[in-house]
Amino acid sequence: MIRPATLADVEAILKFWVAAAEGTDRHDDPAKVAALIERDPEALLVYELDGVVAGTVIAGWDGWRAHLYRLAVAPEARRRGIARQLITAAEERFQAFGAFRVDAMVLHDNTEAHPAWAATGYVLQEQWGRWVRHF
Repeated sequence: MIRPATLADVEAILKFWVAAAEGTDRHDDPAKVAALIERDPEALLVYELDGVVAGTVIAGWDGWRAHLYRLAVAPEARRRGIARQLITAAEERFQAFGAFRVDAMVLHDNTEAHPAWAATGYVLQEQWGRWVRHF
């Protein structure tokens, strides 16, 4: 089942990301995830399997562009179509807003995820780079 995350899910999602997003250097804090849910209650989608978080994706919409982040599937639940279902749900959200294109943030080193993105019609745009500044 895919549903929007709630504030009650925050701790479970943070633990899930540690287990499912191997090699991540993210330092999430519950207040920031809660702020996302409060600001846009349908942005963080959760795939629930037997009452447990088995997948997530953040479907961010800024009013102009559609962005996907944090697509993650529990290692024991991979290769069951969960990522595809999450991507489809996010794309349906974006289409309802009138979006005509979506981009996905995927780590270059996350080579296990690349085939999943390609299988859902996404292509790497090598001419683009991401510039980041931390505060």
